[in-house]
Amino acid sequence: MHTFQEFRGYSWLMLAGLALSIVFWSRIARRDGRLLPVYVGAVLGAFFGAKVCYFAAEGWMKIGSPGFWLDLATGKTILGAMLGGYLGVEGAKKAVGYKQPTGDWFAMIAPAGIILGRVGCMLHGCCPGRVFESPHWFTMMGSDGVHRWPAVPAEIAFNGVALLTALALRRARLLAGQHFHLYLIAYGLFRFGHEFLRGTPRLLGPFSGYHVLALAVAMLGLVRFYQRKRGGEGQFKKEIDSQIERR
Repeated sequence: MHTFQEFRGYSWLMLAGLALSIVFWSRIARRDGRLLPVYVGAVLGAFFGAKVCYFAAEGWMKIGSPGFWLDLATGKTILGAMLGGYLGVEGAKKAVGYKQPTGDWFAMIAPAGIILGRVGCMLHGCCPGRVFESPHWFTMMGSDGVHRWPAVPAEIAFNGVALLTALALRRARLLAGQHFHLYLIAYGLFRFGHEFLRGTPRLLGPFSGYHVLALAVAMLGLVRFYQRKRGGEGQFKKEIDSQIERR
């Protein structure tokens, strides 16, 4: 059972990720006041999505346990945050009448924030990998002396590559307006495969609730990528180019 003390450092790192995104977005929002409610929609959507999807994936299994309420208060999932955040952004854009793509910005914000959050996981021992009975070259031994798959370092590495890729695409002005869709596809597929090596509760055989969420994230990215491509990317390129020039 975790205590609030164990989650203190993790919470500070989460706040640091949020603060970083606020600083980044505050610079963007100077260009158009409608971008502020878009950011608020992203944060609120991500928060509720992370909570609801965590409960759907595994939180319900702990109903009645001694640490249920603490687990419910601290439990969250990145996959749910992506789904909820996307819906929050689209809802806010529709409400304020903002029609330009914003995903290329979130393709940089999301992996940077996740990296900070996963550093907190690594420091405090949450989100562990699958247990291995004997040590291997790729396993890490925790403070409990158990050899596990390095789940958290693997996610940090993936998001580091994703961040560098988003920066490279933006600098090269390639696939304008599609960067976050590509990230959703890549992370969803990565997380589906990686889930087999994570120490999460299983629902059916080797599959967990997070497998379903990972497929949903990848499918969302794939569908939205196709829809935007079908609608034509040329209309977004001029806007992306002007954004880069104003940096």
